[in-house]
Amino acid sequence: MLIQVWHHTRYTYSAPVILGIHKLYLQPQHRPYFRIEHQKFDVLPTPDGQNFRQDLAGNWYSQCWFSAQTEQMEIHSEWIFKLKEFNPFGFILDRSFEEQGWSNPLFQFSYEEKTSFLIPFLSTTEELHFTEFLREVKSKSNGLIDFLVRLTQKIYQNWTHQIREEEDIWEATYTYDLKSGSCRDLALMEMEMLREMGLATRFVSGYAFNPELESGHELHGWLEVFLPGAGWIGLDPSLGLLTDHYYIPLATHPDPQRTLPVQGTFAGNGKSQLKARVDIKLLHRPK
Repeated sequence: MLIQVWHHTRYTYSAPVILGIHKLYLQPQHRPYFRIEHQKFDVLPTPDGQNFRQDLAGNWYSQCWFSAQTEQMEIHSEWIFKLKEFNPFGFILDRSFEEQGWSNPLFQFSYEEKTSFLIPFLSTTEELHFTEFLREVKSKSNGLIDFLVRLTQKIYQNWTHQIREEEDIWEATYTYDLKSGSCRDLALMEMEMLREMGLATRFVSGYAFNPELESGHELHGWLEVFLPGAGWIGLDPSLGLLTDHYYIPLATHPDPQRTLPVQGTFAGNGKSQLKARVDIKLLHRPK
């Protein structure tokens, strides 16, 4: 299957500004189920310098720096991806990890080696906000994978998905009480739910494509949970499913703010306004 992704981002400023160093998290991160057949990436105004760098979480991004004044910044990217089928359930879970957490009276999981690497992906608080809700889902589940499927579907079925133009992300408890949120709000909420159980999670931003829909192709947010034996497993509470080959990640990080597509500053008195658009087109589907 071939798909084309066209992504246009424009920042306009109410007065001339000088752009600072910008990090553009608009580079697809490697996954074995897709191959890049074509790529085009342009930034206007033309940066004084531009290079590819890699952050602590392993994400590749484009670093740009500028010196001239400007009243707008535009970023154009165009990709053609060749996708091959990926089964999100194609793994064998570490049974001892599952049994230890599933039989725990507090419904808590614990990794055999809680290394310093894992710490940023785990909960930073001992407060429990979602215990009753999680126990309810567990009571109807047959094991950890079934629980994750049911939890993701329950969020999809009971929380209203909305489009929010703002770049902020709501607190998990606020989204939970409101019973509504954007894809990134719902992803963070499920992240915090799983962290409350002792599971390591990270936020993912990228492109999601549904070949059955005429619209709905967008810059998307979802989450991944780390399960021994299986690695990072993608969950999308906005659609109620595990992620497959229709998901192309741009950045992953335990802190969702670190996955924003454009990260940078500017100097001047102008105020910025953002407009972004993503179009995804199916070019070829195997018969």
